[in-house]
Amino acid sequence: MLPYLSKIALELSDPQESSLTILARGLGLRTLICTLLKAFDVPHSLILVVNAAPNEEYGIGEELGVMGCKKPGLRIVGFEMPRKDRQILYRKGGLISVTSRILTVDMLLCDIPIDKITGMVVMHAEKVTALDATAFITRLYRDKNTKGFIKAFSDQPEQITSGLSPLKNILKELQIRSVHIYPRFHEEIQESLIRRKADIIELAQPMSESMTDIHESIVNCINATINELKRSNTSLDLDDFDIKLVYFRSFDAIVRRQLDPIWHKVGFRTKRLVGDLTILRNLLTYLVSYDALAFYAYLETIVASNSSTANPLYSHENQSPWLTMDAANTIFTVAKRRCYVTNPAAVVQMQVSAEQDAEQDADWDVLDEIEGAMPAGSGGNSKSKTGDDKHAWEKMPNWRPWWLPREVEPVLEEQPKWGLLAEILYEVEEEINNNPGSSLQPGTNTVLIMTQSDRTCSLLREYLDEMDLDARKGEQGHRMMMRRLRAYLGWKADLHKPQQPDHPHPSFNKKITQTQGPASGSGSGDRGLSVAMQKKDKERRERAASRRRVRGGAPSPSSTSQRTQTSSQEGMMKSEDMIMEEAEQIADFLTGKSSAVDQGLDSLAVESLDFEQMEFDSNYGLLSPEQTVIIRTYSDDTDDQLLAEIYPRFIIFYEPNQDFVRRVEVYRNSNPGLGVRMYFMYYAMSCEEHKYLAGMRREKESFERLIKERGSMLIPIMEERRAASSAGEAIIRTISTRIAGGGRVATAEPSQVIVDLREFRSTLPNLLHASNLRIIPATLVVGDYILTPEMCVERKSIPDLVSSFNSGRLYAQCELMSVHYKQPILLIEFEEHKSFSLETVGDLKSFAKPTGRYPIKAKSGSGSPGQAPAFASIQSKLVLLTLTFPRVRIIWSSSPYATAEIFNDLKLNNSEPDPSKAVAVGAEDDAEAGAGWNLAAEELIRSFPGITAKNARYVMGKVSSVKELCALNLEQVQEVLGLEPGKACWEFIHHGEKI
Repeated sequence: MLPYLSKIALELSDPQESSLTILARGLGLRTLICTLLKAFDVPHSLILVVNAAPNEEYGIGEELGVMGCKKPGLRIVGFEMPRKDRQILYRKGGLISVTSRILTVDMLLCDIPIDKITGMVVMHAEKVTALDATAFITRLYRDKNTKGFIKAFSDQPEQITSGLSPLKNILKELQIRSVHIYPRFHEEIQESLIRRKADIIELAQPMSESMTDIHESIVNCINATINELKRSNTSLDLDDFDIKLVYFRSFDAIVRRQLDPIWHKVGFRTKRLVGDLTILRNLLTYLVSYDALAFYAYLETIVASNSSTANPLYSHENQSPWLTMDAANTIFTVAKRRCYVTNPAAVVQMQVSAEQDAEQDADWDVLDEIEGAMPAGSGGNSKSKTGDDKHAWEKMPNWRPWWLPREVEPVLEEQPKWGLLAEILYEVEEEINNNPGSSLQPGTNTVLIMTQSDRTCSLLREYLDEMDLDARKGEQGHRMMMRRLRAYLGWKADLHKPQQPDHPHPSFNKKITQTQGPASGSGSGDRGLSVAMQKKDKERRERAASRRRVRGGAPSPSSTSQRTQTSSQEGMMKSEDMIMEEAEQIADFLTGKSSAVDQGLDSLAVESLDFEQMEFDSNYGLLSPEQTVIIRTYSDDTDDQLLAEIYPRFIIFYEPNQDFVRRVEVYRNSNPGLGVRMYFMYYAMSCEEHKYLAGMRREKESFERLIKERGSMLIPIMEERRAASSAGEAIIRTISTRIAGGGRVATAEPSQVIVDLREFRSTLPNLLHASNLRIIPATLVVGDYILTPEMCVERKSIPDLVSSFNSGRLYAQCELMSVHYKQPILLIEFEEHKSFSLETVGDLKSFAKPTGRYPIKAKSGSGSPGQAPAFASIQSKLVLLTLTFPRVRIIWSSSPYATAEIFNDLKLNNSEPDPSKAVAVGAEDDAEAGAGWNLAAEELIRSFPGITAKNARYVMGKVSSVKELCALNLEQVQEVLGLEPGKACWEFIHHGEKI
C-alpha cells in the first residue's frame, strides 16, 4: 500500500469517529475501504456495508479474500435470503453487505440488533439526500445506537457541488461532523506518486479532413440549438450554457431539471430542442468512435425518424430545426462521401463496355469460382487454405465484388486512429524482439488496450483480426470495411422491403448471412403480397431481365439507378425520398444477385468447417504474453485488480480517461522496478480532447469548492435537539386541547402507520418517519397504507397510475378497499420539482400488457387513437372509477413531502390501526394468516390467471409450494380454483400465455 493510503487508513481507523471521505477517482478507494473493513473485522463485531452495487460487493469480497479476510469474509444479504436466516446472520456478526430496502425493513421489525451494530460503511455518499433510503437508515440507527460509527465514502466530487450547500446537506442526513478531502493535487498524494513516473507517450492524432468538416458542422448545430433554446425560454437561467457543458451527460439532466416545473407549459419545439441536444452530443461521440458506415447509418435513422413514414402526424413545423441548416447538409453529405460515392454515369458506361465484358466472361467465371459465387469445379479442391492466398483475389487490379452495384464506388474511409494503433503495436513488437532480456524484467509483455465502450472494443478486435499487414496506412482495414459495406447494403435493402408483423425491423449489426437471407428466394416472397405489388415486381424483373447480362449472368441494375441531383437540393438535407430511392436500387440489385449470394455463402460455410487440412497446434493452445493483446473497456475500481493480474508493461489508451491514468500511476508506484510505457492517444482539436480537459478542470474546481465550503460551513448538532423535541412532543400528546382546560388525558402512544413491504421502494415511508410517525412494515393484501382502522390508502405515482389503468389492476384494488374499509382513499402522488399537472402523462410510455386477471373496458369504436390527449384519457378513466366506486376518495399530492403532511392531518383525533387486523384484511384464513408467508412465491402465483388477491392465500393454504401447484392436473386445479379460473391457470402453466 502506498504511503498516502496508509496515512488515510490510519486517520480513519478510529472507531469512535464518524466521517465523510472524498477521494479523487483512480487513487484506490476500494483498497482503502477493504483495509478499513479488515481492521474492523474483529470478534463480536457487526459491520454493515450499505449502498454497494452488486459488482462492488463481489470486488470487495474478492479483495478481502486476497488480504486474508476469508473466514467468513464479506457476506451478502439479498432478497432470496429468508427472514430467519437474516436474523441468525445478524446475531453472528462480521462483515455484511445488505441492500437499503432490506436493512430498513429489518430495522423497523427489530430483526437486527441495532444497539449491537459496531458501525456502518456507506458507499456512494454523493447520492445521499433527504429522500434517500440511506438517510432513513441513519435515522433508525442513531435512534438506538449513538456509539457506533458511520464511515461514508465518495469519489464523485462533481455531484457534491450542485445546489445550495450540498456538502452540508449530506453531513446533516448522515449525522456526521468530520470531512476528509483528498484531491489529486493533495501534497501527500503528490509526494507518493511522483517518485516513479511511468513513460508516457502522448500521441495527438489529427482528424481527417472530412471528420473535421463534420465536427465543425455539429458544433455549429449545437450552438444554434442552444441559442434557439435560450431565445424561446427567456424565463429560464440558461446564460451559462455553452458547448463545454454539452460534452457531458449531466448537461441533459441540468436542462431537464430547469424545465421540469413548467414542462407541461413549454411547447413542442422546446421539447424537440432538448432532445436535439442529446442527439447532437451523441453525434460528436459517434464521429470519433464509430466507423464511417455505422456513423452514416445512424444519420439515416435520424432522417427516417423525422419523416412522414415514421410518424403519420409528421409536419414540417415539427421537424428538428438543426436538420434544415446548411451545417446539417454538410454533415450528411460528407458522411456519405466517407463511405461511398454514387456515379450515375456508371450505368451508361456499363452499357458501352458490355461487349468488352462479354469477351472476359471466361476470366470472370474463374474469379467467381474462386470467390464461391459459382459452383466450384474439379479445381476447387486445390485452393489454398492459407489466409494470404484466400484473399489474393482482392488484391487483383480492377477487382470488383459481385454484390456491389456498378453506380456505387466505395471510399470506406478508416478511422485515423486505426493506423496509429497498428504502428504502436509494430513498435511494441519490435522492442520486444530487439530486447530478448525483457522476459527477465518485472511485468509481462502483454499489451493492454483500453477503450470507453464495448462497441469500440469489438470494433478494434475485429480490425486487428482482419488487418492487412501488407497494405499501406489507411487501407489496412479495407477487408473489414468491405465486409461491413456488404452488411450495410443488405441493411439498406431491407429498409425498402415492406415490414411484416412477424418480421422484426432490420438491424445494421446483423451478420452477413442474416442481412442477405431475406433477399434470397424472391419467388417465395410474392406469397402474402397484394396483386398490385406482385404485378409491379414482375414488371420490374422483366425490365431488368431485358437488359444485357454482364459479369456472371446476373441482371444489371434497373433504370431507376440514375438519380437526378438538381441545384435546388444544394444546401438542404438529404430527403426521405432520396434515401428510399437509393434503398430501392440496392434492393433491386441484391434481388438479382440472390442466387449467387446463397451459393457463395454456402461454399464459404463448407470451407470454414473443413478441419482435415488444418493444423491444430497453429490455431489452438496457449499464447505467450508477447503474442497477447487484451482489449478492455474502462470500468470502476475493478481496473486496479485487472492491472495487478495482467501485470502489463505496455498500456495503450485508445481513448483518454483520467481515472485510468491515475490507476496506472498507483500501479507503477506499487511495483518497484517495473517499467511501464503508456501510449496516450486522442484526436487533436476534437470532442475527445475537449472533454478530457474539461473533465479535469471540472474535478479541480469541484474539489476547490468543497474545500472552501468545508472551511466556512456551520454543522448543526442533531442528536440533542431531536431527543429534546421527542420528549416534549410525548408530553404534549398526553393532553387533548379539544376538551376544556385540557383536563382529560388522550393517549400517550405514538402515532403509527402500517406500510406495505412493497412500498419501501418509494420515499414516502422515509418522510413519514421523519415526521415522527411510527412505521410498521407488514404484508398487506388490501391497500398500501393503513392510517386508521377505517381508513385505507392506495398510493399511485403517475407512471403507476397509467399502467394500473391499462392492466385493470386499479379496478380490483379499489374494489377490495371498498369492501373492507369505510374510508377508501386513492392517493395520486406527483414527483417533487415537476409540474403538478396531468398534461405530462403524454410524455410517458406504458409497457403494461393485459394479463386477463382484471376486467378491461372495451375501446369504443367511434374514437380513433391519437385524437384525444393522453391526460384527457386519464381524466375520463378517473371519472368512470369514481362513478363505479362512489365511496373511494381521491387525494392529489404534489410531492412526497405534501403526502406526509396529508397523512398527519388525516390521523388527527383518530384511533391507531391494529397491525394484526390490517394483515388479516382480505385474507380468507384467520388473523395470523398474514405472517410467515414467502413473499416471492405469493407474488409469483398472484400473476397466474385465475388467482387474485382474494384467493391467493386460500391457494397457498391448499398447496405447499409453487412446484406442487404446477404438478397438479387439470381436475385438481379446478377443485382449488373453480372450473373456469382453474382451466385458465392450468393452461397458462402448461401451455403458456397466447400472444
